[in-house]
Amino acid sequence: MSHHTERLAILFADISGSTMLYETLGNALARQMVVRCLALMSGRLGAHRGTLIKTIGDEIMCTFPSAEAALRAACDMQEAVDNGRPGGDTPMYIRIGFNYGDVIREANDVHGDSVNVAARITEVARARQILATHAAVDALPPELRDKARHIRRASIKGRQQPLDLFMIVWRADDGERVRVGIPAYRKPEGQQEQLVLRHRDQQFTVSERSMTAALGRSEACAIVIRDEFVLERHAIAEYQLGKFFVSDRSTSGTYIYFSGGETVHVVGEDTMLRGSGAILLGRPFSENLAGVIEFSVHLAPTLR
Repeated sequence: MSHHTERLAILFADISGSTMLYETLGNALARQMVVRCLALMSGRLGAHRGTLIKTIGDEIMCTFPSAEAALRAACDMQEAVDNGRPGGDTPMYIRIGFNYGDVIREANDVHGDSVNVAARITEVARARQILATHAAVDALPPELRDKARHIRRASIKGRQQPLDLFMIVWRADDGERVRVGIPAYRKPEGQQEQLVLRHRDQQFTVSERSMTAALGRSEACAIVIRDEFVLERHAIAEYQLGKFFVSDRSTSGTYIYFSGGETVHVVGEDTMLRGSGAILLGRPFSENLAGVIEFSVHLAPTLR
């Protein structure tokens, strides 16, 4: 089979929380919603010279001749899903990641490291978020680079060195989250927010200095929970853009109990932590009181 190398932008767009849709709404209704959402995303390709390579379950993979075209298409897709409401009264969100580099074109498919990186950064993107690599941002025209905000260096599966990740600002409130130069958005002088996690005699603090904490059964985790229902790396607590999140990495899910009485169950997705409460991995309070991880988000003096 013949193949050749091209330089392209590779974009993956994935429906967030689709597994939960099937569990809560049933196969038939959830599938209708997923199909409508995929159609909205695919329908924005033509306006940006995009090519649909394949649909993989609840995700599309596509290519574009330039990073600029990929960025504009990604923003267009997010707007289309927001405005099109493919789930009706049930909210549906997508997450997008794109990269730019050499790919191997083989018939109607593309392969190579650039494709793998695009897929990996999409996995770590959050609902309603667009992530791009340094290579993609460097390939943007100058007038579009101010839409890219460097958020962190992340370890990506399959790569030895961490990657610089950039968030693309596609809506007004994304810009609000990064306006740190305006006094109203600054933390009090000499203080920073931190997330404190506690389980029995274990304690770990997540902050700008230490941005992630793995939660799970592995002894390498920041907080170790010895329970048969907990995976080796069940969830990740992390700091991003001044906020704290728990990202579930399991099939059984993570339960978050907030002190105000709200309970959230996330499966393969993430939720923002605020105030104080408790985190349970794999099982709810009623089944696993011994596995409680207490958390609190509060201001603390900045260490010099």
